[in-house]
Amino acid sequence: MKFNEDSRVKIPALLHLARLGYTYISRSKQFRLEENNIFSDIFKESISNINPELSSGEVTKLLEDVSFKLKNDDLGRDFFKQLTNTSGIKLIDFDDFENNSFHITTELTYKNGEEEFRPDITVLINGMPLVFIEVKKPNNKQGVIDERNRINRRFTNAAFKTFTNITQLMIFSNNMEYEDGVIDPVYGAFYATSANGNLHFNYFREEENLNLTHLLKPENEDLENSILRDNNIVAIKNTDEFLTNKDYNKPTNRILTSLLSKDRLAFILQFGLAYVEEEIDGVNVIQKHIMRYPQIFATKAIKASLDKSIKKGIIWHTQGSGKTALAYYNVKFLTDYYQKKNIIPKFYFVVDRLDLANQATSEFGMRGLIVKRVNSRSEFLTDIKTISALQTVQANQKFL
Repeated sequence: MKFNEDSRVKIPALLHLARLGYTYISRSKQFRLEENNIFSDIFKESISNINPELSSGEVTKLLEDVSFKLKNDDLGRDFFKQLTNTSGIKLIDFDDFENNSFHITTELTYKNGEEEFRPDITVLINGMPLVFIEVKKPNNKQGVIDERNRINRRFTNAAFKTFTNITQLMIFSNNMEYEDGVIDPVYGAFYATSANGNLHFNYFREEENLNLTHLLKPENEDLENSILRDNNIVAIKNTDEFLTNKDYNKPTNRILTSLLSKDRLAFILQFGLAYVEEEIDGVNVIQKHIMRYPQIFATKAIKASLDKSIKKGIIWHTQGSGKTALAYYNVKFLTDYYQKKNIIPKFYFVVDRLDLANQATSEFGMRGLIVKRVNSRSEFLTDIKTISALQTVQANQKFL
């Protein structure tokens, strides 16, 4: 029997996602808008569920508005603002994430005219294809490099703009462990967010002891048989290799649990993505960044301490590890954290050199934050007593 990425990685991954609570959509029932791959029936039902005040006509108008935003030349920034909005009309219910709908399907065609590609697995939230997964069989010659090169070509292709704009998270895996000491990743399971070329692959190393008994549903043999039939691969069902690759501890399944279990996915969508706009050679360039895994766990550690009423602490960094980025992500996260307690927080970023203050001001500004410079002890004392509803960052020189 010939084993390939379908039998070794894709089908086990689909079954693992089903155990994480995703509903499988058969390849024969991929009823979607071809221009952006939104499953309109699922979208309308889900949006009506989380926004019961909307009429059917208003839901249809919302779908049209989303489809229009996805055509912008902004790497999906306007759509992302709408996607993560937590007041008024919502595309995702972040207050009760289980209130959303979660689906998976395979070999969904991403098509514009004569141009097309088909990710191995597409993940839909409320009918929107926000995540896709590409897999290769283990020990393939180029590892995941070929997939990275392929997606770079696709996402620089204007024909695929709407798909670039709607995609928030991508996972690439050949179901192997990482190689130590390698600069350019070849083997393993990696994650990224959308970009107009030069996609950055990130490692993920789980640092929490996840309660898999709680996260994973029991295996469902009827569903397994259905997925195998739908993919014309029933013959692998009782093979040792297939049984081994279904193990929750295989590299692909581990990263799926770490990133696509519902609490983690909610966290990444709401707090783990950032748009950075800067001028390069006189042209405004928009980039999209995603949290590195140490930043995710640093943020979770901050929350755990605050939940225990611990009000001070230190996050250790090495040079170039993303201190400013972590600060930005936590402005978003902590603003939401304290908002739920009816507290308006203020954030101070203290540096000991003028050039670092300038750099921090620029970095925060490129990410859309309002930065106020505080340059003396008296200014600081005045500022800290000032109440403001604006989300600002104070970039201070170390004068205390």
